[in-house]
Order: sequence, then C-alpha cells, then structure tokens
Amino acid sequence: MNLKVEMEHHRKTLIVRLSGELDHHTADHVRLQLDESIQRGQTEHLVLSFKDLQFMDSSGLGVILGRYKLIKSKGGKMAVCDVNEAVYRLLDMSGLFKIMPIYDNEGQALSGLEVVS
Repeated sequence: MNLKVEMEHHRKTLIVRLSGELDHHTADHVRLQLDESIQRGQTEHLVLSFKDLQFMDSSGLGVILGRYKLIKSKGGKMAVCDVNEAVYRLLDMSGLFKIMPIYDNEGQALSGLEVVS
C-alpha cells in the first residue's frame, strides 16, 4: 500500500495528515517532504494526524522522533492526533507519549499547542 501525505499550514503550525502505511518503504520520502516543508516555511510547530494511517513500523517512529528533535531545536512544539488503536500501541510502547502529547483531533491539537486563532 502507498502512503499519501497532505500538508497544510495554519499560522506557524504545519499540519501533516498521513494516509496508508508509514514503513521502511515510505519513511525516507516522508522525512524529506517534512524536512523541506519545515525548513522552507515559517514552521514553528508540527501536528501529525494519523486519522487514515493504517500501519506504522519502527521506520515511522524514526521519522516522528527526528522531526520532534528538529521542531524542538527551533523552539517549537509537536503533537500527534487521530491515532488508531494499532498505531497507538506502537507509539505507547515506544515511550513517545512521554515527550509528546496526543489529542483526539486536529482542533484539540492546535488548542493544546496554543496556536488557535
């Protein structure tokens, strides 16, 4: 299965919606797209929406953690939202929720990061 990446800027927050599978086949492509968008734009914060993400492996975790370090180095915040049960288990086991908040939806994530108009 392929991975679809949709990006939208909301103020200084990049919202990234992933659909499909984030695995070793798609991780490098996603990493490059996110890095380019973060470096090119006025991105301070990052919200990753996993509403339509069916699968993620350790390569996907690497993408998330790398972007977390990049956003933190710029003084920003990062959150994930709309996580299904299978992906949630992986993120929880990895300890990701100890460093990054999880929200039910994009609106709550934007509110939680205090970037709502």
